[in-house]
Formats: sequence, structure tokens, C-alpha cells
Amino acid sequence: MQFDDRLATVLRNRADGELAARTQFRQLLDLLGTAQDSADSELRNAAYARLSELAETLPQEEQARILREPGIRLRRPRLVRLLAAGDAKTAASAMATARLTDEQWLALIPDLPVTARGFLRHRRDLSDDVKALLKRLGVHDLALPEPVQAAAERARGDRADGSPAAGIGALRQRIEAFTETRRSQPRAPRLPLGDREESAPLTAIDFATDPGGTVIWSGGKAAPMMVGMALLPPSGGTLATLAPATIAAALRRGPLNAEEVAIDAAPQISGGWLIEAAPLFHRQTGGFLGYRGRLTRAPEKSDTGESQGDQMRQVLHELRTPVNAIQGFAEIIQQQLFGTAPHEYRAHAAAISVDSAKLLAGFDEVDRLVKLENAVVALDEGRTDLRATITETTQRLQGVLRPRNAGFALDVSDGDFTVALDRGEALALCWRLLATAAGALAPGEQIALSLRSDGAKVELQMDVPRALAENGRPDTTSNARRRAVSAGIFGPSFSFRLAQAEARAAGGSLTCDDHRVTLVLPALTGSADDPSAETGRASG
Repeated sequence: MQFDDRLATVLRNRADGELAARTQFRQLLDLLGTAQDSADSELRNAAYARLSELAETLPQEEQARILREPGIRLRRPRLVRLLAAGDAKTAASAMATARLTDEQWLALIPDLPVTARGFLRHRRDLSDDVKALLKRLGVHDLALPEPVQAAAERARGDRADGSPAAGIGALRQRIEAFTETRRSQPRAPRLPLGDREESAPLTAIDFATDPGGTVIWSGGKAAPMMVGMALLPPSGGTLATLAPATIAAALRRGPLNAEEVAIDAAPQISGGWLIEAAPLFHRQTGGFLGYRGRLTRAPEKSDTGESQGDQMRQVLHELRTPVNAIQGFAEIIQQQLFGTAPHEYRAHAAAISVDSAKLLAGFDEVDRLVKLENAVVALDEGRTDLRATITETTQRLQGVLRPRNAGFALDVSDGDFTVALDRGEALALCWRLLATAAGALAPGEQIALSLRSDGAKVELQMDVPRALAENGRPDTTSNARRRAVSAGIFGPSFSFRLAQAEARAAGGSLTCDDHRVTLVLPALTGSADDPSAETGRASG
């Protein structure tokens, strides 16, 4: 390369969105921070103007974060001067990351704003000459100067102290202020009852009981509230509620391990507890002496499924963001939106765009599974002939199965196969099942499909391909062949789990054993008979 056109290339790009603005801001910092003096002056002036515009658009927190990135190099005084004149956070980051020579610092510091000089004093890598210049300009670690007005008032006060009249006047003002304060306060004596903060609930209590289960000792602040409480059987009581299994273990005088107990007494000890206690016996006689143990607060019960679903959706959101960005940049290169690109780059960009689309489709499937399993969404309702849907799906798969002499043999009985599902939902469910099976079919393998309806439900039975029946996973020796058709990027197990969730959401079920998959969906009652239903065998 005989000339550097990177700066011109960056300036030709538009920075309409926030992401593009951040990217261009970072690029300009890198190029201007290392630009040579021989660079085109007009181009550099345009770059500095664009950088100023971006600085007004981006938040100062974002600018400061970019400036502190490891790859940013600030080695040009003009760029440092521009950044130092910006907001406080931007100037602080620029002063911390700038790398100038001593001569450049000595020439630049007098032109810097006072705030930027103050940030520069925290640098520990400056030479003695630079530090001396900062000190001469008044930037050093001292207390803030006292306001002139306050100093003048104190001087006047010092002078007034020597005057008896001024002292009497000040004393009179203090007496009047004290009197006004007394008048504003209530005359009744204040009791300190409301000043005491409410004690926080206890989180652990040590205790000991007698043979009857009554607490005879407790440690810490809980002692006045616990001693005398009938905590364990056989005495029992109304303040402590135990589970039947806990009562049985205590009556057997066995150890208690994380047993639940609910206490309804003083606020500090009320609530759910877990009891850990060991029985004590007399060393000589072997008589039962009681229990000694500890109560700990039981963890709050929460909707684990919902919280896990929310966490998974948050993870998917975080994953979609970079994949969307990668796909967008790949499409820009592949479609040559910002200029011509070599064919090899365009081919790579096209492949990246396809892979990104597959990832996004996989994320959508995971999101759909999470929402269905947590009952956040429901399937769209409608009227769909399941027989026609299955026939259409098998015909779509014939293009892949016919060269291998594989396929489906569909056996349909008399009846109405209308289900209360939208056609798109039914097609997705059938494709998920049949495409997963088709991807595992061996050459020459035919699997049977049986569709039945009794008026209340529609049942589809499908034989499991041999490759999937062996240990629940396809044979690894024919992965390339099976990838010609697939129901998803996460494999048969995930596709089956998603189909199960869809079947449950439709009011049906999907079960599988080693040799057969059974899909049951409720039939749409009250519909007219399907004239196309007939008994026979149709080759998919």
C-alpha cells in the first residue's frame, strides 16, 4: 500500500445510529491518535470536525469507556487538546490514557483547561519538568482556597471581637435564637419509645430442650422468647407447628436433619425454620435428656420455573444482540453497501450471514420452548385437517428421501382429523416430528405412520428410525447424510422436547418409547365430516 486511505474510508461512512456512532468515534480516535504529520491536512481537519460532532452526540460515560479501552492510543497533542476541552469524564479519561513526550506535554499543558490539568496531576509517570510546570500553574494537591467572602466575614468578626458593643449584640442574638428554638419544641417531655429501631428478625437460634420437648435454654437475644416454648413432642404446643414426619422422628428420639418447623410467637422468631438437632442421653443410665440443636431460617420459596424462564430469556436476549450485529455487518459486506468488496470476502460474508440466521432461528426455538414450558404463550387456535398437514409434510420431504429409497408409509383410518390449531402451528409441529425422523432414516428404510381418530381425539403413531432407537441418538457414522434435512440445530432430543411442549400447549400429549412415537391431539368437535378421509395406504 503506497498511501493510507483509512481515514477517508471512515469519513465516507455514515453514523446514523448509536452503534455506528460509537464505532466511528473509536475508529477516529485510533486513526487520529497515531496519524503522521505528513497526512492530508484537509482530511485531518474534517476528521477532527466529525469527532467533535460525535462527542456532542455520545454520552460522556460512553466516551470515557471507549477512551479507556486497551487498544486506544492518544499520541497527538491536537487530539488530546480536543478531548480535554470536552466533558469532565471524557477529559479525565483522555488525561489518563494520553501518551505524549515531555516536550509535547510542556507545550500542551498551558493550553489545557484547568479541569484537565487537575486530572493530569494524578499521573505518576510524568517527568519532573512536567510536574514542575503543573505546580507553577497552580495544580497541586492542596485544600481548596477559602472563599473571599468567608475570609472577609471572619476578618470582620475578628475585628468585632475587640468591641464590647459588638460582643453584647452577638450575645443578644444567640439568646433570641435559643428562645425561638425553645418555643418551637413541645413542652411535654419526650419519651424515647419511638426512637428505638425495631429489631431485625433473627436468622439462627441455638437451643436445648428437656425430655418433654420444652426449650430450657436458648442462646443470644432469643432466650427470653424461646425458653419455656413447647417446641418438640411429646409435649407439643400451639406456637410451633411440625410436619408429621418430624413428629415421628422426634418421638423415636432420632436426629433431626433440616426438618421444617413453623413458629408463631414474637415477631423476631416467627416464621419458617429448619431444625437441626441431636438427641442427648445420660452417659451412665442411657436415659433420654432432650435435644440440643439449632434453628435456621428456611429459604423463601419462589417460583423456580418462572425465575429460570426469565433468566433463560435474558440470556437469549444477550446472545441475540451480538449475532444480529455480526449478521448485519456480514450483509453489508456481501451486498457491497459501502463499496466494492473482493469476491472471496463476499463469499465468507454470505456464509457468516447464513450461520447467523441459523443461530437466530435456534434462539427463537429455545425462546419458544421456554415460553411454552412456563405457560407464557399459547398456540394460535384455528381449524386444521391434520391428515392434509401430514401428507403435505411428507411430500415436502420426498425430495431428500427419494434418492435414498427411504420414506414414510402413511396409514389412515376413517374419521374426522380436524384439530383446533392454526395451520402454521400444525405444520410446525408435524415438520418437527417428521423432519427429525427423516434426517435419521437409513438408505432403503421405510417407517410406518398411523393416523386414527375416534371423534374425541386424533392420534398419530410413528415408528422410531433405527438410528434414533439405538441409545436415543443417531449413528455417528452418517452425520453428513442426515444433515441434508433437520428439524433444528440442537438435535433430535431438543426437537422432541419442543414438540412435546407444543402438544401440551394444544391440549394433547407426545410420548416416545424405544420404538414408537405417539402424538395425541384433541379433535375439534362439531365439525363436518372430511370427505377426503378414507381408509387406505398412502405413500409419503
